[in-house]
Amino acid sequence: MGRLYTISLAVFAATGSFLFGYDSGVMTDVIESKNFLSFFNTTQTSAIVGAINSTFSGGAAIGSLQGGLTMDRFGRKFTIQLGALICLIGAILQASAMNLAMILIGRILAGWAVGLMSMSVPVYQAECAHPSSRGLIIGLAQQMNGVGFIVSTWVGYGSLHAPDTSQFQWRFPLAFQAFPAIMLLVGMLFLPESPRYLIEKERHDTAMKVLKRLHFDGTNGEWIKTEYNEIKSTIEAENVVAAPSWISMFRVPQWRTRLLHGVAVQVFTQMTGVNVIAYYQTILYNALGITGNRNTLVAGIYNCIGPLTNLIFIVFLLDKVGRRKPMMFGAVAISITLICEAALNSVNPEGKRAGYSIAGVFFIFCITIIFSLSFGPCSWVYMAEVMPMQIRGKGNAFATGIGNWAVGTLWSQVSPIALGSIRWKFYLVFIIWNMCVSLPVIYFLFKETTQKSLEEIDLLFGGPALGILPNGIREIQPNLEQEKGKDSEIVVENVENTGQKLTAAWSI
Repeated sequence: MGRLYTISLAVFAATGSFLFGYDSGVMTDVIESKNFLSFFNTTQTSAIVGAINSTFSGGAAIGSLQGGLTMDRFGRKFTIQLGALICLIGAILQASAMNLAMILIGRILAGWAVGLMSMSVPVYQAECAHPSSRGLIIGLAQQMNGVGFIVSTWVGYGSLHAPDTSQFQWRFPLAFQAFPAIMLLVGMLFLPESPRYLIEKERHDTAMKVLKRLHFDGTNGEWIKTEYNEIKSTIEAENVVAAPSWISMFRVPQWRTRLLHGVAVQVFTQMTGVNVIAYYQTILYNALGITGNRNTLVAGIYNCIGPLTNLIFIVFLLDKVGRRKPMMFGAVAISITLICEAALNSVNPEGKRAGYSIAGVFFIFCITIIFSLSFGPCSWVYMAEVMPMQIRGKGNAFATGIGNWAVGTLWSQVSPIALGSIRWKFYLVFIIWNMCVSLPVIYFLFKETTQKSLEEIDLLFGGPALGILPNGIREIQPNLEQEKGKDSEIVVENVENTGQKLTAAWSI
């Protein structure tokens, strides 16, 4: 079936990312509902609204970490389906909420579900993708994330046209997320498991069938055999001596380095400030003097621009320009844009100068465009690529849970308060971080992974690390100077009895 089937599989699996975007964006319009604010006796800039969003992010952090266990034990497909089921339960609770506790529990469950799917969907896509199009395939997760934001905005915009006395204004947008959750839960039954996971579980015949189904175009039979043998050899050699665990991710130097790369890219993405803008943009527009239906209309247009830009980038550029350069561009360009936004807000505090307000909206729009050309797709692609097979589940879980969702929880809680009190000065936090931390770290430490197989990326970080062995055995790195395709000897020695050695064949 080849490329078309792989893209179709990636798009459908990214329904999980659609739910990520929808659940993240739906509260933007819900908190604009006068009926919602009255029903729960709150305001847009209250700690209650911050709690509603932070519980979602906190649940996502827990879900991401739990996904590391689920993926390794039950597979990529099961983890995505579990996320869809939990999301369905959360949607029912939110839509039927009669008190704040029901909303908060529903948001925690929705966050838990999104945490599971936000870390498992990119891994599933990466392990099913061809190296030449992996950026496009994983980039579809960010694309569907953006589509989720679009749908949430326009569903919310339409619902807000209901009378202020009607609970339809906010119950329907919260209920709508149940439909894609059901579709994903059922539809994943008909998609294959990741071939790398199947090989790890010694289901070799099924894995070969899946590889052919994913990549065979009638002429590349030898490439598929080579890819299969490379994956199988890598996993078998690692399984000879490796004992991967949560602790070993930090104890093995190479794994620790790669884990930190994954965490860092997620932290840097949150520190662009783009999610603060996405969650609370209606507050920003109110500060610029754009209120009422115009406010949610502008938010709807904002949410359309990012996904359109992202689509152009992942289809035409991402697999050509790489990962590092777009992220360095993003760190600089977003900082400059935030400086301009802060300057405009400082001289237009009441939003009464129409020209300045229009310029303020323009720069907010510029941020989503720049983000979609840089960190938006690149962060998920890079994180999924740098994790080695042995810790791919746990590593992506930790990077997503801590780097993305734990940091996101902080900003979800404090942002409405900060925007209400210090206003434009809040942007300075993100400007300083991007220029003083994100940019230099990406430039000096990040590695380019474009067009390389997941197994070849091992060599960028010094070759396969075999981890911590039982009974005090540790690995000695293989000879990485061997030519690809030739056998290299891995020698491991027992720390407690240095006279005993174990030799395993490794094909690089």
